[in-house]
Amino acid sequence: MLQVNQATPSGQWDVGRPALPAEITAWDIDVNPAGEGLPPGSGTHEMGARVWVAKCAVCHGAAGEGNEQYPRLVGREPEEEFPFGRQLRYVRTVGNYWPYATTLYDYIRRAMPLTAPGSLTPDEIYGVVAWLLVENRIVPPGAVIDARTLPQVRMPARDRFVDDDRTGGKEFR
Repeated sequence: MLQVNQATPSGQWDVGRPALPAEITAWDIDVNPAGEGLPPGSGTHEMGARVWVAKCAVCHGAAGEGNEQYPRLVGREPEEEFPFGRQLRYVRTVGNYWPYATTLYDYIRRAMPLTAPGSLTPDEIYGVVAWLLVENRIVPPGAVIDARTLPQVRMPARDRFVDDDRTGGKEFR
C-alpha cells in the first residue's frame, strides 16, 4: 500500500529539504530588459558565426532562414510599420519583432540549442546574439556584445509594444 507523507504538527510536509544557496544561484538565471542578470563574457559576429554553424544552423538554417519546423530568425521586412497580426505574410523575426535585445540572451541561455538547452557558455551565447543582431542589421559587424553593450541595443520593434504597468490586485488574479 502506498503511504502518503503527512503534515507535521508545524504544518510542514515531511518531503524534501530547503534549497541550498548554491542551488538557488544555479537556477537564478533570468535577464531583464535592463540587462540585470547578464553574466560576464562577450561575443562578436565572428565568434557567433562559428557557434551558429556548429549548433544553430541545423535547425534555423545557415542564414537564419528557418524551415517548416523551426522559425526564421533573420529578416527586417517590412522595415517600417510592421503590421503584427494584420499581415500574416510577414514572419516575426528578431529583426522586425523582438522588443529587447536582452531577451535574446535570456531565451538562448534557457532553451537553446534544442537538443542541449543550457549547454552554451556565456561567450557562445553573446556570440550568437551578436551574430543575430548583425545579420538583422541592428548592430554593425564589428560590435562586441557583452553585459554593458547588450542592454544599450535599441531593437527596431521596441516602440511597437505597450509597457505592462499593471500593479496587480484582485482584478488580475
